Amino acid sequence: MLELAIGIILAGCAIGAGLALIAGIGPGIGEGNAVAKACEAIGRQPESKGAVTSTMIMGCAIAETTGLYGLVIGILLIFVAPSSFVQILMSNLPK
Repeated sequence: MLELAIGIILAGCAIGAGLALIAGIGPGIGEGNAVAKACEAIGRQPESKGAVTSTMIMGCAIAETTGLYGLVIGILLIFVAPSSFVQILMSNLPK
C-alpha cells in the first residue's frame, strides 16, 4: 500500500512538471509575434527604430519570465517535491 502511495506521488509530480513546462510555449509564440510587429513598425516608420526596439526588448524580457517561472516550478516538482511529499506521507502513517 505504501509503495502505491509513493508511486502516485511520483507520477503526480512528473505530470505536474510536464504541465508546468508547457508554459514555455506561450513566451515563444508571444515573443515571435512581438518581433514580427516590431519589424512591421520599423518598416513603416524607420525613424522610430530606437523607440520600437527598446520597447520590444522590454516586452520580450517580461514575457520570458513566464517561461522561466514554469521552468522553476518544473524543476521543483522533479527534484524537491517528491521527497517532501513522501516525508509528509511517512510522518502521517499510523504507528
